[in-house]
Amino acid sequence: MKICLFGGTFDPPHIGHLLIAQTICEAEKFKKVIFIPSLKPPHKRKNGMSPVDLRVKMLESATESNPHFEISDIEIKRGGTSYTIDTVLTYKREEKSDRDELYFLMGSDSLIEFHTWKEPERIVKECHVIVALRPGFQPSAVPNWILQNVQFANIPQFEVSSTTIRKRWKNNKTIRYMVTQPVWEFINAHNLYL
Repeated sequence: MKICLFGGTFDPPHIGHLLIAQTICEAEKFKKVIFIPSLKPPHKRKNGMSPVDLRVKMLESATESNPHFEISDIEIKRGGTSYTIDTVLTYKREEKSDRDELYFLMGSDSLIEFHTWKEPERIVKECHVIVALRPGFQPSAVPNWILQNVQFANIPQFEVSSTTIRKRWKNNKTIRYMVTQPVWEFINAHNLYL
């Protein structure tokens, strides 16, 4: 039973996240794609990040209609800084899974920083790392040992980011078609990103 872990801040979760997760699920025949919202991501600015409970509620509304999508609060329950290696090891222990059936999905923008993550060599030993290419990705910016230990996914590229969505909302521009209608309604109801 192949499972794919998909971590991120999801602030907000957008159509690009959902399309990538669905496409990768079909292409790799994953039983589940498990979205894991970060509590405190080590490589992101914490100031201005929406509270985790609101990010989880947006993610629930965005994913609830897909039987192949799940949400895990593994990083929230653990507390502290959200390191991928800790999440992978905890998931493997709790679910009694092995490397052959466990994948971790990241964007190619994160791959550029991967060598600075906590124990990157151990991450690629403990699970398969699958990379969704983002526009403008330059493999030459990534150390060769990483390129040799990851799998690139052949999926459509979408130029949508949570940062762009937050900026557009703040500037009173539409985010229609960038997020699902329930997420749009949630952002509006909670006055996020103003």
